[in-house]
Amino acid sequence: MMGILTNEIRKLATPYIIGLPVIMIALLIMQASRVEPFDLLWRELIIVFGYIAAVIDIRTKKIPNKLLITMLAAWIFTITPMMIFDMEQAVSRISDSVFGFVLGGGIFMLVYIISKKGLGGGDVKFMAVAGLYLGVGGVLPSIFLGTLLAALIGIILIAAKKIKRKDPIPLAPFLFAGMLLTIFLS
Repeated sequence: MMGILTNEIRKLATPYIIGLPVIMIALLIMQASRVEPFDLLWRELIIVFGYIAAVIDIRTKKIPNKLLITMLAAWIFTITPMMIFDMEQAVSRISDSVFGFVLGGGIFMLVYIISKKGLGGGDVKFMAVAGLYLGVGGVLPSIFLGTLLAALIGIILIAAKKIKRKDPIPLAPFLFAGMLLTIFLS
């Protein structure tokens, strides 16, 4: 049954996924006139990392720890110069990022525990690290929109008898879509 879901998602997503990063980065660059350079960099990084996580999750049903460590390292690498040149702004951004990390990871960890591992551990870690980039104001709408999209698609697939109620679906593509909506609507 998982093969059917994977094939269905691949058939639907492949034509669009190939050009998505280029389009998203171009749109962000166009937004540069109204977005601070530091925020633009973080938005571009979360789009690239979110895209990679989504594609890997569709293909393997896992989000590799190496990707999450790379995301964390990139965040540290980008915040470090700010700490050198503008400590006050860096402290503000770090606190917002840490709260985003705790909120994103905390909500998903709670769901993971309550659902008795009905949510993947990679999704928990992914939303925690994504919270560093999204901050407190971006992580909640991303989670809400992403899980709403996942639920709607899940209901459609169940109604179409493509999957059963207990079949897992990769969540990272929907979380990525929620992040994109949050970034572009804010």
